Amino acid sequence: MPEGPSIILVKENTKKFIGKKIVSVSGDSKIDQQRLVNQKIIDIKTCGKHYLICFKGFTLKIHFLMFGSYLVNEKKDRQVRLGLIFSKGELNFYTCAIKYLEGDINDHYDWSADVMNDEWDPKKAKTKLKKQNEMLVCDALLEQDIFSGVGNIIKNEVLYRVRLHPEAVVKDIPSSKLKTLIDESRIYSFEFLNWKRNLDLKRHWLVYTKKNCLRCHLPIIKKYTGVKKRRSFFCEKCQLIYN
Repeated sequence: MPEGPSIILVKENTKKFIGKKIVSVSGDSKIDQQRLVNQKIIDIKTCGKHYLICFKGFTLKIHFLMFGSYLVNEKKDRQVRLGLIFSKGELNFYTCAIKYLEGDINDHYDWSADVMNDEWDPKKAKTKLKKQNEMLVCDALLEQDIFSGVGNIIKNEVLYRVRLHPEAVVKDIPSSKLKTLIDESRIYSFEFLNWKRNLDLKRHWLVYTKKNCLRCHLPIIKKYTGVKKRRSFFCEKCQLIYN
């Protein structure tokens, strides 16, 4: 599933369609496709893992799920989920979930929960996090109402950076360490974005899919952790569990 930084890149690569009118629509999406014909895109936004195409009075929300993708001015040799055709150019989406959001987009999203948004509020994140005091931190970092945009790669890399074991329980983690975790989730997300732009993201991974700890030189543990059962990579020596 694309993480927040990757969705921002989709926005950057498609912002040239802002102000353009859709002349025709194609695809197997079950939404009312005709509604989009002759509509002008007034803005393109992101919130966490959601890509948002804004029109007057409504917004098209696109979630890329696990294997979603898109192409600008190109098509794959497969069925398109939704294709937007303009007088000059086209935008095609594949293997994604699509939904209309009615009214003002600001009524649908808490921008302060998006780790890459200008309105991100770390104090709100800490308050929400403390309400999930029985949750494992590996699950908490993936809660989109707390850390919108954080995915499994960011989760692993942030936990390694701040030396936290993925199975540490939120209530047992010192307050200062929680603050560091929250701050690092935003810092790393922007670094992820820059590395992704430069096509060298994997070169900067410290723990994700790695075999040995760079600090302790011990084997990295790979385990499906938490109720979400997502892959965690961690060092049992330098990443503390607290209890």
